[in-house]
Amino acid sequence: MVTRGDSTDSITRNDLQGVKVYSAVDTEHLYTLGTVVVDYRGYRVTAQSIIPGILEREQEQSVVYGSIDFGSTVVSNSKYLELTTGLELSKEARALGFPVRHKHKLACLRQELIDAFVESRYMAFIKFAASQLQQIGEKKKAQEAASKPAVGEAASAEPAASAADPDTAAAASADAPADAGATDANKLQTDEAKRIVEDITESITGEKKEMEESSVDIVRRAAAAVGSLKPAEFELRFNPDAFSPGVRHPESAADALRAQRALVRDAADFLLTVQIPGFVRDCLDHSSAPLDGSTLVEALHTRGISVRYLGTVTDMLAKVPKLSYLHRIAVGELLTRSVKHLFTTYMQGVDMMCLSASVSHFLNAYLSSCQQAHPPLPADELNPKNSKRKNKRRARRPLTAPESTDWALLTPRGLWAQIRDELLNYFNWQLGADSVDATVAKYKLQKVSLFRSFCVATGVQLLLRDYNMDARSRPCFSEEDVLNIFPVTKHINPARFGRLHVLHRPARPRSSRATSRKGHELITEALNLLNSVYGAMHPEIAQCLRMLARLNYIMGDHQEALQYQQKAVLMSERVNGIDHPYTIAEYTHLALYCFANGQVTTSLKLLYRARYLMLLVCGEDHPEMALLDSNIGLILHAVGEYSLSLQFMEHALRLNREYHGERSLKLAVAHHLVARTQSCLGDFRAALQNEKETFAIYKQQLGEEHEKTKESSECLRHLTQQAVVLQKKMNHIYSGKAGAALPPIQIQSPSMGSVLDMLNIINGILFVQISQQDIENFKAEFEKRTQQLQSVKSGAGGGAATVTAIEAPAAAAPAPSSSSPPLSSPEGSR
Repeated sequence: MVTRGDSTDSITRNDLQGVKVYSAVDTEHLYTLGTVVVDYRGYRVTAQSIIPGILEREQEQSVVYGSIDFGSTVVSNSKYLELTTGLELSKEARALGFPVRHKHKLACLRQELIDAFVESRYMAFIKFAASQLQQIGEKKKAQEAASKPAVGEAASAEPAASAADPDTAAAASADAPADAGATDANKLQTDEAKRIVEDITESITGEKKEMEESSVDIVRRAAAAVGSLKPAEFELRFNPDAFSPGVRHPESAADALRAQRALVRDAADFLLTVQIPGFVRDCLDHSSAPLDGSTLVEALHTRGISVRYLGTVTDMLAKVPKLSYLHRIAVGELLTRSVKHLFTTYMQGVDMMCLSASVSHFLNAYLSSCQQAHPPLPADELNPKNSKRKNKRRARRPLTAPESTDWALLTPRGLWAQIRDELLNYFNWQLGADSVDATVAKYKLQKVSLFRSFCVATGVQLLLRDYNMDARSRPCFSEEDVLNIFPVTKHINPARFGRLHVLHRPARPRSSRATSRKGHELITEALNLLNSVYGAMHPEIAQCLRMLARLNYIMGDHQEALQYQQKAVLMSERVNGIDHPYTIAEYTHLALYCFANGQVTTSLKLLYRARYLMLLVCGEDHPEMALLDSNIGLILHAVGEYSLSLQFMEHALRLNREYHGERSLKLAVAHHLVARTQSCLGDFRAALQNEKETFAIYKQQLGEEHEKTKESSECLRHLTQQAVVLQKKMNHIYSGKAGAALPPIQIQSPSMGSVLDMLNIINGILFVQISQQDIENFKAEFEKRTQQLQSVKSGAGGGAATVTAIEAPAAAAPAPSSSSPPLSSPEGSR
């Protein structure tokens, strides 16, 4: 057990990450210890299975981190720090405020970042070598052309060009489109360059016969250009001790150490200049919009971005108006993590008898608008020196340490000053407020969201009641509100067995093909293996259950889909939490399947529940709220609640316009839904205007001949007729003629089938009706194209024609349902 601090906290966390890496290797005869990290009351406990030899040590020997002989071989040298001076980052990294002095020296690169960096360097290596080879080929071609007679130059120009660069000739084919030909030529050129570079590399290493010296020199120059650690081939390896102040390197490896340090600095520049801006760009399509800090951190980790760069990400998000919701989530996560650090130190000096009082006092100082937050204890208890000691014998020989009352001296102003310092020192981010009310107003946050994230991060359990955190006359939290403090654990999962992923991975793409039955069998077998490995409760089991429910729904078995989804919801509530974003997604899926089974009331209750949880987690201003409001509005429209349905539809329309743009297909669907609801209310003028917006977007994005554009045109014609008839009746009434009266508006209630079809569209489910004859025709066409490609492989235009033929069916049927998935899910996309 260790006291929480800057270095000890990082040591245990990185130790757990190291165990995870070794466990993920899943190599025979390589075994890891069962490791669990527990945070409780300001202390961090690392629990592991028995280490061989640890029980045999003497009492005076201690376990030293990084040493296997109780610290005898750990070597440290203070002069090593002098070697790290004079190192500079790139201009772009310095402009972003780096380097930043972190509290600990255990900063490391994430595996996702290393993978992306190595892939980027490898592509640069290939392109460099390909460009050099192309220049050599052009020089040879020019020499051959100059040596030939002038009469034969024109006749031999085209064959020479084809022999030197066949991909260029293929891209210049008149039969293929220009852009498709160029793309295919680049792809083939890159593949050819990879093959040539691999052949040259193998010849250098002696695996093949020797090649030309010029080709060998090209590979060597390319390897030097990308910082390869070997001069004759591409190899990047990161030394974890390159910048470690406690490690002494031999003088003979000075050149290698210099190259290794340069590689680490380049990876850091790659993170700041490529990965973080790329993450911001990817967030603009809202394909998997994070709902809270945990899902935001997961998205950052997939890019290889560590949490310590969250301040830099937040500053970049502040410059993009369409990502204002993500900026709020990032600011909330920064506050939660900083407050958690302070709460850890705060709880270490609290006596067991004062836990509830200290936690409530900290919450009042953090979230309550009352600036006079006094601790809920009388003065004599806060000062034990002044209290009378009735038992003098116990006073002479105390069995416990005297109580510490430093926690009672905490004030709201002092706490927020500490939060500002923690944010600046740990995350390099400046908080532009000095109180909770100013912070909430400036960054448009919700106190209830901050309250929830704090309880989740620290394990505090409070009484279920309404908390008025805006009251200025009295503190919001009292000692009776704090019920318990639960340990917060971090642990590793068992190694992922190969057979499980052999079944699980190919089953996912099968869910959108004609072989759904085979995909169902594979996922079912994967579910059985997961139950055997992980037990009855695990997040991946909930993921398998959700996939099975989706497959059954696609295959038309709605009842079976409902049963699987009910199990997925119950399991997600247990393993993720009742207010977790994944659980909100499961509620939405379950609502859809309930509606398909005719349980309209249950479906509406589930959607209301999901909306309430989303309001609690992230607030109303979020792109995923548009999906929930569209679902609720459609079901209310189906039961005849048109006025209430219109309110949800209009709110979804506003969110889609704000986050997806004026020409988004999602905005077109939102305009169409509003127009349908307004027509049922008799407001044909407003309905006509919204449907015109739908038609304009479809016409611009899909073309006049698309099915959706024609449907919108037909809807426009129908609404125009209804509006004309209504206006004629109104004019007849205004003329004052006898017997003139407004006839009742005839509203045709939508069928449940049409509502279900629209629910499938907005939830990303598209049913494509393909007959067996269409499948046979496609197979024949594909075989024909394949034969043509093989016959003209050395000619021009074959590759581009094949790509066009294969991609044509997908490009001919875009629809709103082909847009991004509606809610974040554990597998990333749905």
